[in-house]
Amino acid sequence: MTTETTTTLAQPRSYIAGEWVECETLDTWNVDPNTGEPVHRTVTTTHADLDRALDLAQRVYDATDFTTDDVRIERAEALERAAGFVEQRLEEIARVDALTSGTAIGATRKLAAFLPHRLRGAAAEARNIARVTALSAGGRDVRLHRIPWGPAAILTPWNGPSFIPAAKTASAIAAGCPVILKPSEHAPASAQVIAECFVDAGLPDGALQLVHGTGDIGAALTGDRRVQVVSFTGGPGAGRAIARAAAEDFKVLQLELGGNNPVIVLDDADVDVTADGILTGMTNLNGQWCEGPGKVLAPQHLVQPLREALGERIAQLRIGHSLDEATDIGPISNEPHYRTLRQRIDGLRGLGAEIDAPGVLPDLAGFFLSPTVATGSDPDRTTAELFGPVVSLHGVESEEEALRAANAHPSGLDAYVFGTDTDRAIAVGARIKSGEVRVNGAKVADLGDDSAQSFWGPSGIGGHGPAESIRVFCGDRVVGVDSPDLPM
Repeated sequence: MTTETTTTLAQPRSYIAGEWVECETLDTWNVDPNTGEPVHRTVTTTHADLDRALDLAQRVYDATDFTTDDVRIERAEALERAAGFVEQRLEEIARVDALTSGTAIGATRKLAAFLPHRLRGAAAEARNIARVTALSAGGRDVRLHRIPWGPAAILTPWNGPSFIPAAKTASAIAAGCPVILKPSEHAPASAQVIAECFVDAGLPDGALQLVHGTGDIGAALTGDRRVQVVSFTGGPGAGRAIARAAAEDFKVLQLELGGNNPVIVLDDADVDVTADGILTGMTNLNGQWCEGPGKVLAPQHLVQPLREALGERIAQLRIGHSLDEATDIGPISNEPHYRTLRQRIDGLRGLGAEIDAPGVLPDLAGFFLSPTVATGSDPDRTTAELFGPVVSLHGVESEEEALRAANAHPSGLDAYVFGTDTDRAIAVGARIKSGEVRVNGAKVADLGDDSAQSFWGPSGIGGHGPAESIRVFCGDRVVGVDSPDLPM
């Protein structure tokens, strides 16, 4: 069964100061990754409109008393209404996601279906967050106020084009930050739909504004003194530039930058369970997720069986148009990243790897790539993030050697361990320098409802997960009665 595989996308618009504003068009096009055909012109918000958005965000923040219950209740109710509007547009969101990210529509439907739950969860947080808490202070009146940091710039990537904008924006709105959202220029259409749902829900004035553009708009936004907190998911180059700019006025940062996530295969691992898990991880979102598996470190005697098992599974995948119901894995989202992946595969070959790419590609002119296993390169030189349906496979002599290789160039974001002895696998996982370690699986969802994953080392600053969602956007302020009887 197939769906209609042609669609059109409207030109993205900005939402500034309570009105939808036409963007400037650039000389380039956003294209359908399945065919390479244009879907809309690349757009940018003008710097004058960006300045208007920043001014409003600052004015709204300065004028709001965040210690009152009215603020959080108003925002909670708006988020609940937004969840309802998202629910009405789930199929549209899934189709636009599939068209812009290249991820098969069967997967984008599952992600879209979770969005109303995520927004309602943020609404519950807004209602329940303790804005003012009495502190133990020897009978004195001392109160801790949880206050939003200020205007928040949220910059989101092309690989989670609806979910990441929706989740981060919902958390920031629940916290009380006026949000300026800038989606990736490669996939602005999904964020556009999400922003429309928020606007239709009747958010408070200035709670959300939407801007578009390339790196110059992102730099102007994140470097502006009126922005107090920046939440960014993307590449390490842009993340470092944001961190340098933020240092000028010490903005609060949440930077999720990814890495080459290690996979340790223990000597008692089941080959089929391991191959299934790795294949799931390398094909989730077409492998275009920053927590996907990258460098697989396996005992020498398991390398060839694992290589063969992965090859057999890849050969059975249906690679095709992302809007085709029968597709298991679609194209790479955009041409620049497609070129990068091809270059990285060539780089692995140059390091001595043997390349297996047994997937059958469709007769389409898009950015299609067979899931690929690169076996035999030096793990100490195999450090680049792959961020696609590609893994490198390496033989090691011991568990300790695997840990050394995993931690020598840590991603700091995610890691994987496969083994039949769960206690041993968890013990090994606890020694990997990573914010989250998955044992015997590779699902996209967080490991637990109260998960709070920190970004270690080069993977970024801060963390994410349900337990961190609103906390990122709030700071603490203690106000109370001092006493001359206290020491000092």
